[in-house]
Amino acid sequence: MIKSPLQIARENYAPKLPKSLQGSVKIVEGKNTESVADQAEIEKIFPNTYGMPLLSFEPGEVKVSSARNVGVILSGGQAPGGHNVISGIYDGLKKLNSDNKLFGFLGGPGGLVDNQYIELTEDVVNHYRNTGGFDIIGSGRTKLEEEAQYEQALLNCRELDITALVIIGGDDSNTNACVLAEYYKAKGAGIQVIGVPKTIDGDLKNEMVETSFGFDTACKVYSELIGNIQRDANSAKKYWHFIKLMGRSASHIGLECALQTQPNICIISEEVEAKQLTLDDVVTDIANIVAKRAANGDNFGTALIPEGLVEFIPAMKKLIAELNDFLAHNEAEVNAFEGNKEKREFVAERISKESREVFVSLPNSIANQLMLDRDPHGNVQVSLIETEKMLIDMVKAKLKKMKKAGEFKGKFKGQPHFFGYEGRCAAPSNFDADYCYSLGCTASVLIAEGKTGYMASVRNLIAPSEEWIAGGVPVTMMMNMEKRHGEMKPVIQKALVRLDGAPYKKFVEQREDWAGNTKYVYPGPIQYFGPTEVCDLTTKTLKYEQE
Repeated sequence: MIKSPLQIARENYAPKLPKSLQGSVKIVEGKNTESVADQAEIEKIFPNTYGMPLLSFEPGEVKVSSARNVGVILSGGQAPGGHNVISGIYDGLKKLNSDNKLFGFLGGPGGLVDNQYIELTEDVVNHYRNTGGFDIIGSGRTKLEEEAQYEQALLNCRELDITALVIIGGDDSNTNACVLAEYYKAKGAGIQVIGVPKTIDGDLKNEMVETSFGFDTACKVYSELIGNIQRDANSAKKYWHFIKLMGRSASHIGLECALQTQPNICIISEEVEAKQLTLDDVVTDIANIVAKRAANGDNFGTALIPEGLVEFIPAMKKLIAELNDFLAHNEAEVNAFEGNKEKREFVAERISKESREVFVSLPNSIANQLMLDRDPHGNVQVSLIETEKMLIDMVKAKLKKMKKAGEFKGKFKGQPHFFGYEGRCAAPSNFDADYCYSLGCTASVLIAEGKTGYMASVRNLIAPSEEWIAGGVPVTMMMNMEKRHGEMKPVIQKALVRLDGAPYKKFVEQREDWAGNTKYVYPGPIQYFGPTEVCDLTTKTLKYEQE
């Protein structure tokens, strides 16, 4: 691999660690836990890993540790900092015992089942320190949900003498990790399973997991791009830019980018749902802001659109839930039709009257996109729905009516954008580089202490890194029951934008001013070298939540 000057310089960056991880560690047990909801059902499914205590680390005495072989898996979509998690695991294991070995399973959970792996040696790990991407071992979205998979994975681990697995992933991946931990503990298999919280969407968090890794870097990358577009909009003064941002199940990315860049419009999906807004309500609100700015001579602006917006519009949410359920049981019948028109008609006749009315009212292109193949969890792939283009067309039509009524006297030209992959593999910010390395070291301690069914946790993140609090949180603590593929399943509860939370309130205080006036902020690129106040900034979301 040819390295850029930045990558060469970043190899020499030494991630900062909490004081409790800088030397030997002792574990302090806290209170016993229970799941966030559906306690009886979750405890019944996870009798061996439910109710375990919270863990925190403190400096301790040196312990003799026997040599261990550990496996690691990267699961799901990429997020900046994954390589530093692996670096932290590797260094943490070697600090405990130089004979410890780390094996990386290739291509995600599927590599564990198919026994595709490499040993992660010092030469390999050093090549990837402080870099973006998951290319050290690759990732994948194979779900571990069948007993045959668990047994094959067990055989493969025993072949390599692996006694612990670390699964780095989001809410679904860590749910899988918890299921696997429960299965192996019930079986007495002698395989520990530890999770690490990853997702740029920011929806895997709670009091013990203040943020998932990658969110900081991705939001800074998107905010730079938004700032560039806003500078262009303010220069050309003739385009409205509709920017769809990653965030299928929550609007954390949109909210954070709005706080960083101060756009004219930012839709918060959770607010749309809470206010029971219709699609026409959303379009009308946007059109009114466009008209207000046009009245001041400003025929330009920026609008941030969360990727999962359509699932939060109540009528659309009901429709999508019905489609997910229907297609989970009738996918072959639907796909037997060659034409999209026939597929739409077949589906429309078999869903509720209320959802049918919504479905047939949609543009054919959007209705077709709602019927596309589901993701591995049985959900519509909202990233394939061109919400930004749909809103441009609908706002244009609304403004045309307003013009006839004398309510709009300007011009409107929409430009669509979708920022997704651009942020997933960026070189991690100093915050994510430090945080991820700490998470990896934390995972190695949890393994050394014989823990299973835990997720690595590093808290107090707005303080200097030396004051961060490392420990572990039982994955069952985060779980509730949800419908997946037509059946109720235990899953980690997603953390949505809280409408009573400080980040949202800060946004609401200022959005009317941002809508009518041009108060853009141009954040510029991530800074890796320089003063702390420039290089080690946390997200505004984390700052406001912890203040």
